[in-house]
Amino acid sequence: MLRKIRGVLAVLFFLGVTGLFLDFTGTCHAWLGWMAKVQFLPALLALNVGIVVLLVVLTLLVGRVYCSVICPMGVMQDIISWISGRRKKHRYRFSYSPERKALRYGVLALFLVALAAGVGSFVALLAPYSSYGRIASNLFAPVWQWGNNLLARYSEQVGSYDFAATEVWIRSLPTFVIAVLTLVGVGVLAWRGGRTYCNTLCPVGTVLGFLSRFSLFRMTIDKAKCNRCGLCSRQCKAACIDGREHRIDYSRCVACMDCIDTCRHGAIGFRLHRRQPAAATENPAPVPEKPAPTTEKPASAAGQPVDASRRTFLTATVLTAATAAVQAQKKKVDGGLAVIEDKKIPERTTPIVPPGAQGLRHMARHCTACQLCVSVCPNGVLRPSTRLETLMQPESSYERGYCRPECTRCSEVCPAGAIRKISVADKSSIQIGHAVWVKENCVPLTDGVKCGNCARHCPVGAIQMVPSDPGVEGSVQIPVVNTERCIGCGACENLCPARPFSAIYVEGHERHSML
Repeated sequence: MLRKIRGVLAVLFFLGVTGLFLDFTGTCHAWLGWMAKVQFLPALLALNVGIVVLLVVLTLLVGRVYCSVICPMGVMQDIISWISGRRKKHRYRFSYSPERKALRYGVLALFLVALAAGVGSFVALLAPYSSYGRIASNLFAPVWQWGNNLLARYSEQVGSYDFAATEVWIRSLPTFVIAVLTLVGVGVLAWRGGRTYCNTLCPVGTVLGFLSRFSLFRMTIDKAKCNRCGLCSRQCKAACIDGREHRIDYSRCVACMDCIDTCRHGAIGFRLHRRQPAAATENPAPVPEKPAPTTEKPASAAGQPVDASRRTFLTATVLTAATAAVQAQKKKVDGGLAVIEDKKIPERTTPIVPPGAQGLRHMARHCTACQLCVSVCPNGVLRPSTRLETLMQPESSYERGYCRPECTRCSEVCPAGAIRKISVADKSSIQIGHAVWVKENCVPLTDGVKCGNCARHCPVGAIQMVPSDPGVEGSVQIPVVNTERCIGCGACENLCPARPFSAIYVEGHERHSML
């Protein structure tokens, strides 16, 4: 019963968190946005003391339930491991292995140093929630969106407009590649070894594992009932049960309850932990020379041929990556006759981060690069950074859209406090950058025609059109930017007709200010 309850809760959390990255309508966030905010590292960086204390108390009470129920990366590994275990002769494929303390605590030490030093790119690579977020937003979301587009096309043919098509494109090739490598790496480890990633590389798992050594309720072995058959060890995907010695490494146990259903003698259960009296070990049960015979043999750790399920899994990943790359290369066509040249990203001296981020330093120190804000941005403004020091953290760029004054979606969904929640009124007053005019690209000067797109669409009236030559009557008008009034929303850059580079672009500010 406990195993079933744990499984149902894990599936609900996994689907809920995944839905946050797939949902481009905002409906899911209204109901399930709290699931992102109860993740351990985002709550810690957001200084959400209540959530952190709750997770610590939960771990001290029942062990690493967080890893097997709340963490989407942990549940994803369980799903992959479960699929692998469905193969014939691979049900009992695990075995007990000692804890690798040097690796676990070495990775944790590097993680803490990077966190303290503000090296966000390294922190993002190891954070479990962020790693899953990149997988969901870069690999799962395109498949979901293509399915939506197929439904939109079909419904349009039958005269219904219940579905609206959405654009699918690669926001950052380096982040996409990292997401693919993470999925393949963690997937292979889960396929062959269950919870190997959680108990060797995951820093959150190491911290919670240390706390779970002191948990009140634990998996315990009744030595009077145990015949040391070893089935619990061979079923434990955390490799933490030594059935012959009646020992459980509680720092690696994720309370998945699989061992309870495996034991045929009711010797193992989830109980209140009590110290065993010394007399209990005086007359141990006889140790059989060989474990109980079974018709199934554990899978070998090496030399195992790749079966059809694994081949299908890897093939689907490759096809997803290839299809996304093809979609990203499609050009827009004006009226079906002329190809519109795509805009190129200008070389900004200072990157732009969204309103609510307060500035580059705050973003770098708090962001875990989970890509949730990138996934929900309705205007195509946010995309992962390609700079090494802030790799995968969100930056703003205005080739596909601009940061509309009425939109505050990114500040509403950020679970780590990297983008503080702001109101619509606040957003119109936050200066994240300023526009810069590039004379050589301006259409009135290059083509001798009227334009004024930048001034016409500026939401704060920071751009005015003035004669290019005040001494010549009727000279073409050019834009002049009031940098004190400009908020850096990018409307001018996005709507400028100049190609491939806009005649006006936005330079970011290292620290945001209020007008």
